[in-house]
Amino acid sequence: MVSITEALARIHEHVTPTKTEIVPIESALGRISAEHLHAGYDLPRFDNSAMDGYAVTMADAGAVIQSQPTIFAGDSSDAVVVKGHGIRIMTGAVMPKGADAVIPVENTEETSEGIRLPDTIKRGANIRKRGEDVSKGERIVEAGESITAYTISLLASQGITHLRIYQKPRVTVFATGHELRMHYETIEPHQIYNSNAPMFIARATELGCDAKFTGATADTMASIKSHIASALDSDLIVTSGGVSVGDADFTLDAFAELGMEQLFHKVDIKPGKPTTVGRIGKTWIVNLPGNPTAAAVNFELFARSIINRLRGMKHPWLAPITAFNAKDYSLKPGRHTLLLGKYDGKKFTILQRQGPGMVKPLKEADGFIVTLPEVDRISEGKPVKMVPLRWNQTGAEAVDLFTS
Repeated sequence: MVSITEALARIHEHVTPTKTEIVPIESALGRISAEHLHAGYDLPRFDNSAMDGYAVTMADAGAVIQSQPTIFAGDSSDAVVVKGHGIRIMTGAVMPKGADAVIPVENTEETSEGIRLPDTIKRGANIRKRGEDVSKGERIVEAGESITAYTISLLASQGITHLRIYQKPRVTVFATGHELRMHYETIEPHQIYNSNAPMFIARATELGCDAKFTGATADTMASIKSHIASALDSDLIVTSGGVSVGDADFTLDAFAELGMEQLFHKVDIKPGKPTTVGRIGKTWIVNLPGNPTAAAVNFELFARSIINRLRGMKHPWLAPITAFNAKDYSLKPGRHTLLLGKYDGKKFTILQRQGPGMVKPLKEADGFIVTLPEVDRISEGKPVKMVPLRWNQTGAEAVDLFTS
């Protein structure tokens, strides 16, 4: 049995990213860049006006000037500003030679003699300077960075049409247990619906994977091995159930017979002690317990960490946020314990009703904390470290996840 810290360290040491592909920037949303990208142009590409107003010289402060024809954004103009004359200019238009500043229209006065300027003119006022946003040659995207809508905006501003990204991890999910039926099937009184498989498929998809379900196996070695063999073209296989010590728990034996090398087997964690991680060739495997909450929280710790690495993230380590415990909470000490709760932006409220076999707490929770084995009480107002479930908060290196 390994500690949570050791289990995560082994994952981050051994899991490497998927292959890469080149896609249009419009198709890269949410994906991870596999390359550094640099600016080919200054941004802005030229000095331009930040306001609708008049391009003027400092020598005309407090004076009345004559206005020359307007320069609009997109115009090419060879006009020059000289003392006693200003040029009407629109936002985004190229600054004319000789201009020291742009005076907004509302700061001028139109008179019968011309346009009266304010008494003070500051050099460079309301001028956007060439390259003040982005300089040519500047790195604008880091390898391992997630591509957002705003990244795409920056790439488009540089005329970049395609980029190299990591392929989506291919995740295969199947469940063991002859008592399980899918939610679209009719069940008998002694059977239950399989809630884990749809959960893992949806969660893997949320985390940026292509996920598929290959069905529930029978509790036989032959059936489990058949499902495994059909999924070895995946980057990650996720199973739930069949990893305990029951008479019909064949999952680990089936993986072992097909050559699985274990990264770790059993974790010092409650719930989810039987969790196992390994690989067959280049395919990673996460064997989770069958109880829904136990399976989900261990998926969040270990499968999510594997997915972060497979996706090529520069910052793949889970990173908690500090919150304050809302109410006194007592628990049984002795093992690292995961507790689900709700987060309101400041306080973390531990759910009173939660257990390894429950489903509802997963829908209610915003995140979870992991207590140290010696903790038997968490006082109101005490700082706690919450691992979010609603978003994938990560960091560049390992940090302490535990609430003391």
